[in-house]
Amino acid sequence: MIKKISGNKKIWSLMFALVMVLSLIALTGCGGNGGEGETAELTGWEYIQDKGEMIVGLDDTFAPMGFRDESNNLVGFDVDMANAIGEILGVTITFQPIDWDSKELELNSKRIDVIWNGLSVTPERMENMSMSKMYLNNSNIVMTFNPEVVIDKEEDMAKYKIGTQADSSALHVMEASDLFDSYSQNISEYRTFDEAILDMQAGRIDCIVVDQVLGEYKNSKMDKKMITCNFNFGDDFFAIGARKADTTLTDKLNESLQQLIDDGTAAEISNKWFGKDIVILKGHEE
Repeated sequence: MIKKISGNKKIWSLMFALVMVLSLIALTGCGGNGGEGETAELTGWEYIQDKGEMIVGLDDTFAPMGFRDESNNLVGFDVDMANAIGEILGVTITFQPIDWDSKELELNSKRIDVIWNGLSVTPERMENMSMSKMYLNNSNIVMTFNPEVVIDKEEDMAKYKIGTQADSSALHVMEASDLFDSYSQNISEYRTFDEAILDMQAGRIDCIVVDQVLGEYKNSKMDKKMITCNFNFGDDFFAIGARKADTTLTDKLNESLQQLIDDGTAAEISNKWFGKDIVILKGHEE
């Protein structure tokens, strides 16, 4: 009798262990075949389509691309463009303000799905992200109220009094030029571009150097328009940044950008923010 009971205990122990192993296998299988586990395996457009939402990371202080209006509403050119593309794709667009210095971390951790807020195309970003076609050229331009101020080449800058914002991309691009020393003494730095424009209106400076999207935005709000000089400091293209593996999402964004151009929506949005159509669609290899 004692030996029989011992044998039964061994059998029951083995059966219990087998049940536990099978249960663990079943639970693991469930985690990989449905619900959040399945969504986590998706990438690109399939991932966005599955959840029905695209989270756009942006700096909400960058006028006119994405910023807060007087009522604290999120507005801007990129905001309007993203919402228009959301309608085309049939997904909800959710805007997520982020620390711009941590934008790649936010993207790769899937806290956001795209970076879309005046994101300049650089070789490093092309290496680390899947980037859309370029949709704006935000070159640093020279603007003036005086038609007698003629700047056709950088050497002409030495003839005039120049204003720009302190620590701006416009100032940095001038400082990087080989010709900077020839006109550096003519430059006045201002706390804001608004202050520089006021001084230009008063005749204390002749022109300003400003990034195009901001200059065109300011110009669209003014009764007396600034004139854009022929010379500029070169290309600075904007694109939408997605995760490196999300190429199918990038393809969808490119198709949607083309559709917005073809049906006139992009021009309408551009005219709203810049007073003219400055939208392009340019491949990186072009």
